[in-house]
Amino acid sequence: MGILREDVVVISPAEKAGDPTVISVNCPDKTGLGCDLCRIVLHFGLSIARGDGKWCYIVLWVDGKTNTRWDLLEKRLLEVCPSYFSTSGIDYYRPVNQQPKQLDVYLLKFWCSCVRKGLLHDITLVLFDLELTIKRVKVSTTPDGKVMDLFFITDTRELLHTKERQGETILHFKTALGDILESCEIESAGEEITACSQGTSFLPSAITEDMFSLELPARHPGGLLASDPISVTVDNSLSPSHTLIQILCQDHKGLIYDSMRTLKDYNIQVSYGRFFANRRGGCELDLFIVQADGKKIIDRNKQNALCSRLRMELFRPLRVAVVSRGPDTELLVANPVELSGRGRPLVFHDITLALKNLNIQIFSVEIGRHMICDREWEVYRILLDEGDSHHVSRNMIEEGVRKLLMGWE
Repeated sequence: MGILREDVVVISPAEKAGDPTVISVNCPDKTGLGCDLCRIVLHFGLSIARGDGKWCYIVLWVDGKTNTRWDLLEKRLLEVCPSYFSTSGIDYYRPVNQQPKQLDVYLLKFWCSCVRKGLLHDITLVLFDLELTIKRVKVSTTPDGKVMDLFFITDTRELLHTKERQGETILHFKTALGDILESCEIESAGEEITACSQGTSFLPSAITEDMFSLELPARHPGGLLASDPISVTVDNSLSPSHTLIQILCQDHKGLIYDSMRTLKDYNIQVSYGRFFANRRGGCELDLFIVQADGKKIIDRNKQNALCSRLRMELFRPLRVAVVSRGPDTELLVANPVELSGRGRPLVFHDITLALKNLNIQIFSVEIGRHMICDREWEVYRILLDEGDSHHVSRNMIEEGVRKLLMGWE
């Protein structure tokens, strides 16, 4: 018999202010389970202060927020856990990069009577609270100052086809935006409508060569030397059946997720892991891993390739640049897409929050996916308001956005 469903995920509240919340997960194992769990934790805006996991038992100590919806987090974690009742035999090494279930896409469109700073961030907060995921955005400002927003979204709850769910969504937007909201409509987005929304698929070669290089740069994007310690080492002497990957680096938002998604894309199984972040911002991560065939990684070329990839993913998990687009200023942000097709959570949320903090208004937005350097990237192209972009230097914009995305604020 399996254990009861309510025992699969247990969330223990912090005992006192300042203490972490403890999340325990006990379920059958699968390759990529750690990645899936960490993606959900990141999606809820939580940071992992400490982690421990062995086979099918994982414990995460997370720093929560007062408004965290713990019951919903528990539900979402349960959804990625393999069921005891559907598991027969050892199924650790099955292929894991199948595309996730394709949810119906809906077009959310509304007009606002005027532009206000932070408007897009306010919209993303509503979408986040309603568990509506942004797939693509088209935002434009008319000459008379009105705003037309087109959001192509999916519904995690799979209820947006109902009048009740649509009514709830529209009511939330009316409450959040107030009198500036002139109209709001929701409709199913057919293939023709989605195709018309694609925008430009062209990225200048100078941008792609610089932003998406897989080589470690000589200087850190934030100005620090690339010799800043990011240590990734391999040890096959400590375990007769597992390869140990040891990572020492500076902490950033989603660090464990970035490590786990890289291993998942390589179809590598993590049998045991331990993570600890100290108060000085340093992190230690020990991972005992095996290949898809259940064996250690002995080949030196494979070891070097994996270590090099992990260093790059931890050094530059996101790419940020501020460039010229004709006479205008454009912010570009890109993050790699998992082989499963899932993108990094909360990127647009953090971009809009950073620009709101910098008091910069957004003129238009395009979000799309591009195949660059044999990898799929989710690229955010944000045209900044001409007047606002001049009073803040490009370096300040780039640094402000990068710091918030990396959790260094």
